[in-house]
This record gives sequence, structure tokens and C-alpha cells, in this order.
Amino acid sequence: MTIVTGECKTRLSYENKLILAPMVRVGTLPMRLLALDYGADIVYSEELIDWKFLKSVRRVNDVLGTVDFLDLSDGTVVFRTCGKEINKVVVQLGTSDPARALAVAKLIENDVAGIDINMGCPKEFSLKGGMGAALLYQPEKAKSILCHLVANIKIPVTCKIRVFESIDDTLNLVKELASTGISAIAVHGRTKVERPQHPNRCETIKKISEVLSIPVIANGGSREIDKYSDIFKFKEECGSSSVMIARTAETNCSIFRKKGMKDLEDVIKDYLKYAVDYDNSPSNTKYCVQNMLRELQETPRGKKFLECQTLEQICAIWNLGDYCRKKQLEYQSKGILGRREVTPDLLDPKRKKQKTDIDGEGVHVTMKCAFIRVNFVTDPDLPKSKLIAYCAKNKFDLPKYKVFNEDKLFRAVATLNDVKYSSSYWEKNKRFAEQGAALVACVSLGLISKEDLVKDGSILE
Repeated sequence: MTIVTGECKTRLSYENKLILAPMVRVGTLPMRLLALDYGADIVYSEELIDWKFLKSVRRVNDVLGTVDFLDLSDGTVVFRTCGKEINKVVVQLGTSDPARALAVAKLIENDVAGIDINMGCPKEFSLKGGMGAALLYQPEKAKSILCHLVANIKIPVTCKIRVFESIDDTLNLVKELASTGISAIAVHGRTKVERPQHPNRCETIKKISEVLSIPVIANGGSREIDKYSDIFKFKEECGSSSVMIARTAETNCSIFRKKGMKDLEDVIKDYLKYAVDYDNSPSNTKYCVQNMLRELQETPRGKKFLECQTLEQICAIWNLGDYCRKKQLEYQSKGILGRREVTPDLLDPKRKKQKTDIDGEGVHVTMKCAFIRVNFVTDPDLPKSKLIAYCAKNKFDLPKYKVFNEDKLFRAVATLNDVKYSSSYWEKNKRFAEQGAALVACVSLGLISKEDLVKDGSILE
């Protein structure tokens, strides 16, 4: 796979483009790549909050061929990208502060094609943080953020807004925003309080297109867009340069396909292959498939799908279980990066020379075991539960646990019959750390097969 290692070589154009809109939890890498395969020209990430980006670290993932930005507090992927989209992916940023926005932009500008500032999200979280649609009512702050970015980064800067009730108020706003030097503006033709059941204000978007010299991207037409040709009818009605599609793409991403939409069954399979290829989280994968299935979740197969917890279980529903298993084994054998490389010394390599508190515990048995909750179906299967049952059967005292916390990461030591067990893997919470230590004890005592843990990815070395 090609790894993103340098700067984008082509400056993004927003003229006559079909664009995948930013969608919460949907605009992750597998869906973006799928949209590009089907004909989208530009793909937006889901909205990503500035402070979350700023507590992440950039890592090249040699196994997946990606660049990952990992949250240092728990190792989850904040943003993942790859060479297939380097000149086509725009990160949408949730921010209320010019300095934070610029810090994020500097962090990611060599790995993306553009940065968009969210000025349209009506959710309470965004509004309380002064982000999203809150910026519509603070034009000076909105302009400050955009000016700060335009002046200091080398990739295009855009913003996405909602309209006001008054066309004149909307036109005054977009003129102010365009004066900052942004490359384009995306307009959702509904107000902050309007929802999908309300008609899209296409006439307002058309007025905006007439008064601005920069490209205008029309959004909000999912009610009118059922097939490929509808995209261009919507574009003409709005007089816009380009069209951005959200809900229709969320349910069937092949709306971008010039030859016509594919059967949903095939779309789901195409999506799942990308989810496997790029090690997408099971929870995010499940959420995206749920949005595709909609009412089909009530069918027997849909209900079976809703019970799935792992990526392999989801894939098995669509006869891709073997494909998923082979890929996961391949990645594990290559030492896949991501959550597993997050340690307290990740940002400060000098700390590797320092001993942690746990080093003084005199641990007898150490393994690098990750506690993966979905690998344990019932509570009696949990490592701690197995140890309790083992102690009851042999009339031993129950194990004792001591937890160590560094930079919001956790390790534990389990003591049983004066023998101390610990996993060298840093977990994201105390409960998982204790289960990890118990897992080491269970393997050492023969209560859990080490070979099984290697297969399911719990053993990391």
C-alpha cells in the first residue's frame, strides 16, 4: 500500500465537483474511499474537534499503509488517511479559536487536500462550545479563524454554513466570509432550527451563487436526490458550482456512480472490504452499515447483524468472514500499529529511560496482553471471573490487584499465591488493566489457551 509521506501535489478545485458531505461517524476512511470509487471528486471527513486533534500524535502505519492521528489518552484513531485520497480529502474542523484551528491545520496540512471550518452544525455540543452554527452569529470571530488559516497554510480553506431566515442577512454574511480569501463556501439551505423534513432553501443558495465570485457548494438536497441525474437538477436549481451530498450517500454511497446506483447488498460488501482493509473499528463499521440498512434492520438477517460485536461477525453476515479473518491475522503477524503503540512515553522518548512505579513491584510473570472485551462473550468467561472460580475450586485466597496510572493509561499487577502477574500493555481504563493482568495469570495457569489469544489478537508479542 502507498503511505502518505509528503505534501499534496495538486491544489484542490471546487468547480463542478461531486462531494461527499461531512457526516458524524460516517465520514471515516472506508466510506470516503468508497465514495471516491463510485465517482465522488472530493470527500470530507466527519467533523473533528480541534482540542481532540491537539492531543493526538501523528504516526505512519506501515502495516495499513496509512497515516494515523492517535489520541494519546486512549490510543483511538482520531483521523486516518491514506495515499488514495491525499489530493481529495478535506478535514472538517470544529473550532471556536483561531490559534487552535491553526495549530491543527499545521499538524495535518501535509496529509490532506483542504480544511473546512464547520459553521453550520446545530447540535447543542457545538453551540455551547462556540462552534458550528454559533459562529454564524459571531461573524468577526468566524472571519478571524478563516483569515488566520488562509494566511498561514498552503492548502485551500473553506467553510460550511447554514442560511438565515432572511436572504439579505445570509448574503451579508457570505460576503464577509468570502472576503477572508477562502477558496469556496458550502451552503446547507436550511436554518439552524430546520431539519431534513423542512424544504431546502435552494433560492437562497442561488442568490449566494450570483453574488459571490468563489465556488459555492450546494448542500441539503437529499430529499430531492434519489438518482445520479437528480444531482445535476439540484445543482441547476441552486445555480451552484458543485454539489455536496450527505443523507442519500449515507444510505447508498453509489449515488455518485454515473452508471447508476448499485444494489445495496453489493454496496455493503464493498464498504466492508474497505473496513477490513483499513482495520476500521467494529463500532464505527456497525454504525455505518446500520445507516445503510435502515428498516432492513428489522429483518431476520438485520436482527442477527445487530447482535454482532466484532468486525469478523459483521463480515460473516455478508459472507466475508474468511476475508476478514485472513486480513486480521496478516495484520497481527506484521505487528499492526494503532492503539497498541500508545504508551506514556510516546511523546517524550526520554521517559523510556525512566522506571515506572510498576517496575518496583517485582512482577514474576509478564506478557503483553490486551484485554479485548468482545472476545469474552459472557461474564464467567472474563479473566477475573475465571481466576475467582479457580481460587474457589482450589480453596485459594482471591487475587489482589494493584493499578498504576500514568498519563491516563493504566497497568495492573495481579497477586495470587504470592505470584505477581502483569501485562506490559497500557490499557485505557482501570477495569481493563485489571482484566489484562488477570489474563496473564490465566494463561500462565493454563486456564486460557495462549494459542487462542494469539488468534484473536489479544497477545501482542
